[in-house]
Amino acid sequence: DYGKAMRPGEGDAIAQFVQNNMRIPRRGEVGWTGDEIEKVEDLGYVMSGSRHTRMNAIRLRKENQVYSAEEARALAMLNFEE
Repeated sequence: DYGKAMRPGEGDAIAQFVQNNMRIPRRGEVGWTGDEIEKVEDLGYVMSGSRHTRMNAIRLRKENQVYSAEEARALAMLNFEE
């Protein structure tokens, strides 16, 4: 369980990026690789998910919920193995 205020499947989708040590895409970035996004931002473009303060705050909260749940899961697996 990844906490509240997540749409169906949203926590699982974010968790896949976390488990694969990949950058979690923001709104408008789905389908782009991290390298492509970085190149475009280096040229001076601003991705749509980067400029909205409120949306950024919501995204960070959701990401932190997933990170916390994944850390708890990893710790539980470690304790189970011991």
